[in-house]
Amino acid sequence: MRILLFTGKGGVGKTTVAAATATLAAARGLKTLVVSTDTAHSLADALAVTPSEEPAEAAPGLFLQQVDTQKSLERHWGELRDYVRNLFGELGLDEITSEEITVLPGAEEIIALLELREQARTGTWDVIVVDCAPTAETLRLLALPEAFDWHVNRLLPVGRRVLKAVSPMLRHVAKVSVPQGEVISAGERLHRALLDIRELLTGGDASVRLVLTPEAVVVAEARRTLTSLSLYGYRVDAVIANRVFPVEGADEWRRGWVEAQARQLTEVHESFSPLPVRTVPYLAAEPVGPAALAEVAEELYGSADPFARPDAEPPLRLTADELVLDLPLADKADVDLARKGDELIVTAGPYRRVIALPLALARRGISSATLSDGRLRVRFEAGGAK
Repeated sequence: MRILLFTGKGGVGKTTVAAATATLAAARGLKTLVVSTDTAHSLADALAVTPSEEPAEAAPGLFLQQVDTQKSLERHWGELRDYVRNLFGELGLDEITSEEITVLPGAEEIIALLELREQARTGTWDVIVVDCAPTAETLRLLALPEAFDWHVNRLLPVGRRVLKAVSPMLRHVAKVSVPQGEVISAGERLHRALLDIRELLTGGDASVRLVLTPEAVVVAEARRTLTSLSLYGYRVDAVIANRVFPVEGADEWRRGWVEAQARQLTEVHESFSPLPVRTVPYLAAEPVGPAALAEVAEELYGSADPFARPDAEPPLRLTADELVLDLPLADKADVDLARKGDELIVTAGPYRRVIALPLALARRGISSATLSDGRLRVRFEAGGAK
């Protein structure tokens, strides 16, 4: 099963590109599911079909799913949601307000990932295409499983003991309910599910494609996104430049755009090498519906196989005495490295990753750390952790 995630700055046309790619997969005989983690839910509009909370056929072999957050919340972690809703009720909030508060910011995107996991486990699909939210939201979402794992591993065992000790007092003094075993178990299930998602999306059958338009601000954000995705361990296998003005027949106004885009496209090729850069021309009309999207896909991929397994190495690699982390386009001034016990803390710009070292490396100090050609190399020596 191949999994493709599409992300980019808001407004660059990632939904169109994702829908076109899914349409092509189905046309080539691959049973395809296309889903969205973007709360805007534009996929159904792009495919010109009615949204469906369960996979529904939008074209032969192509199925669309638009997640129903409320129902998925009940199915995946209803115990947690019910506990929070009841707690707010005990604190005096009315039922409607309690209901709204339990749908927390970001919950819809998380639920979409949980649905993605469920669909992947069915074994039904040859290709799953994910139309991700704009870049910043996607990065926060993809960083969540590992960050959640870090907190759970440290807090949950302690939390169980503390709750057991203080729950009688809380019920008597604060007059509020405390989470019972089934609530904590629901949190543990959510924890395991998020780890499964991370394993799925960082595995050898998944990759991210960056969608951009050839404009200076958009290209600058895409460069930072490539660094950040690599920091969190996600493979990027292609860059897609959308809405490229054709050179032929350009009048004076369009010639200015053509020249400006040509300069940006040169930078894109230089910056993102060796990643392939594919282009989609600025079309005469908005591509809506499977037929129009199929034409976009033909322009985009030609005779290439966009569903082949990515041949790139995983961004994070460990050997007996070295940790290597790809940080393409990272500036040395923006990268920081720290060691805390058996953890290595890597910061790249505004993003940070805490890497749990395997036991063989955790026992050893760091002998050197270098960032060269977009690759961070950390070498370890014999001795205790520093």
